Amino acid sequence: MADLAELAGVSKITVSRALADSPLVTPETRERIQTLARDHGYKLNVSARNLRLRRSHTVAVIVEMKPSSDRTMLDPYPLTLLGGIAQELTAAGYSVLLTTRQGAAAAAVQAADGLILLGQGVRQDAVRRFDKLGLPMVVWGAHGEEDAHAVVGSDNRMGGRLVAEHFLRQGRRHPVFVGNPSHPEIFERLSGFVDTLTGHGIKPLLLRRDEFTLASGIDAVHSLATRRVPFDALFACSDLLAMGAIRAVQELGRKVPDDCSVVGYDDMPMAAAFQPALSSVRQDWQAGGSLLAQKMLALIAGEPVESQVLPVSLVARAT
Repeated sequence: MADLAELAGVSKITVSRALADSPLVTPETRERIQTLARDHGYKLNVSARNLRLRRSHTVAVIVEMKPSSDRTMLDPYPLTLLGGIAQELTAAGYSVLLTTRQGAAAAAVQAADGLILLGQGVRQDAVRRFDKLGLPMVVWGAHGEEDAHAVVGSDNRMGGRLVAEHFLRQGRRHPVFVGNPSHPEIFERLSGFVDTLTGHGIKPLLLRRDEFTLASGIDAVHSLATRRVPFDALFACSDLLAMGAIRAVQELGRKVPDDCSVVGYDDMPMAAAFQPALSSVRQDWQAGGSLLAQKMLALIAGEPVESQVLPVSLVARAT
């Protein structure tokens, strides 16, 4: 940069501004300096700049999930969330370092300017674990009163309430909730579901399942049949669970929705194409990803941020 400044007859700060397309430098001077830089093969040493600024210009994104053949990283969670995050961060000149719980100990993660955590883990164990890294952190999940970090997530309690009201309109009297309420988001969905039904004298059954997969949904329904538990409505905490439940209901010789209504969560693209088309609670994943990134950039800049809850809606289809 000093060599370019001498060649151009300007100061180093003018060279720096010209190479950054700053409006503080006249267009003619910018063009002259940029031409000199190209002619002499000048390239910004990003590592040196970051060392000087004490910034890596990288944000680590940790996905708190266990991918499987049924539940892949190609699903809307986390893929669409990641799209929203990457669009905001790259537009701001940041790189995105994507990893999972297993890769979070890498030096590159610990050198990042901030951390976006997708998923709070069972009883917020992931939040507590990654908080030890000492990085600015924003979390996707369910907001709690004692959260030490900004949390972005959907209105899970409202999602549960919408499904309960849907079942009540259909006259269902034996609803079942399938999922693991140890996860804060799932607990909120269950709470909204239970509170609404209890107000109408109905006590839903909780069927705890840790895996959000087709196989887990099939197993859940067969366990109900084995125990001869009456059920006429199923609220699954994910679409894959719901699809597996539908398959199992059909295997038992019962019809969906005539004998049993089924509603999933997330409204993944496969839900509309599934046969029968799956009713589901829709979350705006892309908006969520954008908000996570915006709040992270604000934290890095030293600005205060607050948690934010996104609205949800029930998409009623054929189930």
